[in-house]
Amino acid sequence: MAFQQLDPPLPVHVIDKGPGYAFAVIDYGQEHNLIWVTALDANGEIWCAPNPRVRMQGNWTMGRARPAVDADGKNCAGPAIMAEPVVSNG
Repeated sequence: MAFQQLDPPLPVHVIDKGPGYAFAVIDYGQEHNLIWVTALDANGEIWCAPNPRVRMQGNWTMGRARPAVDADGKNCAGPAIMAEPVVSNG
């Protein structure tokens, strides 16, 4: 078993929980999912979410789409949403 603190924390979206910051990862080895230790933005709760339930939040400056979410903002659904590119006038 390995525990790795993330510095800096990573902005993630936990399916059924919402957005937050992952500040650690637990690796139990082969035959197990990574476990993301995440503090949720909405209420400060800390959850340990298995890898299939965690998505990176979008990062416009890196061109990474944000995960599409359903109406309540808690579940990733459908294709990713890309931000519009910035066009320089210079």
